[in-house]
Amino acid sequence: MRTGIGRRERRAPDLPENLLGTSNFMPIDQREIIETIRMTTAEHLDIRTVTIGLSLRDCRGATPAETGERMAAKIARVAANLVDAAREISGNYGTPIANTRLAVTPIAIVADGFDQNGMVTIGRALDQAAVSVGVDFLGGFSALVQKGSTRGDEALMAAIPELLSTTERVCASVNVASTKAGINMDAVAQMGQIIKATARLTGDRGGIGCAKLVTFCNVPEDNPFMAGAFHGVSEPECAINVGISGPGVILEAVRTVGACDLGTLSETIKRTAFKVTRMGEMVGRLMSQRLGIPFGIVDISLAPTPVEGDSVAQVIEAMGVSRFGAPGTTAALAMLNDAIKKGGLMASSYVGGMSGAFIPVAEDAGMFAAAEAGALTLEKLEALTSVCSVGLDMIAIPGDTSAETIAAIIADEMAIGATNNKTTAVRIIPVPGKGVGDRVDFGGLLGSAPIMPVSRFTADAFIARGGRIPAPTGALTN
Repeated sequence: MRTGIGRRERRAPDLPENLLGTSNFMPIDQREIIETIRMTTAEHLDIRTVTIGLSLRDCRGATPAETGERMAAKIARVAANLVDAAREISGNYGTPIANTRLAVTPIAIVADGFDQNGMVTIGRALDQAAVSVGVDFLGGFSALVQKGSTRGDEALMAAIPELLSTTERVCASVNVASTKAGINMDAVAQMGQIIKATARLTGDRGGIGCAKLVTFCNVPEDNPFMAGAFHGVSEPECAINVGISGPGVILEAVRTVGACDLGTLSETIKRTAFKVTRMGEMVGRLMSQRLGIPFGIVDISLAPTPVEGDSVAQVIEAMGVSRFGAPGTTAALAMLNDAIKKGGLMASSYVGGMSGAFIPVAEDAGMFAAAEAGALTLEKLEALTSVCSVGLDMIAIPGDTSAETIAAIIADEMAIGATNNKTTAVRIIPVPGKGVGDRVDFGGLLGSAPIMPVSRFTADAFIARGGRIPAPTGALTN
């Protein structure tokens, strides 16, 4: 059985009086709690993360060391009780909470003006701060360069390989494209080089540093999921953001409803997503009350794990597709994603983050099997990203794949996001010393992955052109 921060004998607790209904939230009743207990017991339902989003804009010091000290002091002050509060609520309500996390202001903004070494110093201070308060991950070693980069952005990006190879809990992300700005191809090319360098520096661990690095288009500012979380400049001083999971719950619902038509199946998924989202909002509100931090959003994503039965791929297969990646997968995933969003939006007025179905190959047992069987290819995954929640996620490729080819894969994914006005992302791992037919094991929630083949044809000359791909016509919405 998968364990989170808390798993005890399930019971239906008494809800605090002020959670029974306010002007901002629908009331939660005991029946919802009882059904949630059943789902957590039999269907792998958990809260994947409770994340504190925290502004560090007031932490700038005269030197990188002073800035890091101020950041660590603020993190300790705000997040000191996060883990204990999560453990208490998890135990009291029988709801597993898999991870506690922090998301901070993009460090390229706070630390603009410091050089590459200074960025590494700050990143290591953040890592130590994460260790000191006991959270699993800290996101926000990030830069927003969709229309161009500052000297601070460049310094942070240059620091990423060294930082991710020498820390355990800090995660990095770079937003290189948006619908409004287009695609910064200079940054895309640079990310290809950064990913290669990060893989090389963590080659003794399967290139695991790349599992903590995401390249984005249209990045959300309130995402609680790693590795792409940060606390955006439009966010408040701090907030509690909750990311729910639940592929196992959806899988059971699909299996239970049986051979119905697709409209009925969609309605079943929608109703199930409603129940899962209600649990996420309840935990968020309890954490907000316990810590004295405003409740932000619920991210209603289906985030799989390597545990059998906790798989988005298996949901698609239960819907009638013989193997994830076969013809019909894109249509089934689009329907699943839409039904999840509809159910979540009915359950909470505060839905945010990425909210949808994730397709991380290494973290999903069904996707691993489909990729190993040859049913799921890199090209099919790219097609699926046009309708899913994020993008090319936790994909292992041969270690000798060039930086230019990695950049071209990123560019393709950014084009899907910019053109369709949706968030897309790439978390890809060129595993040093591994080739097609091999496997890599990252352990824990990161799982294992087969090394997937990459086209032998290249776009090196296209990447070398550099510059910026202009924004699509869809950007002209004013």
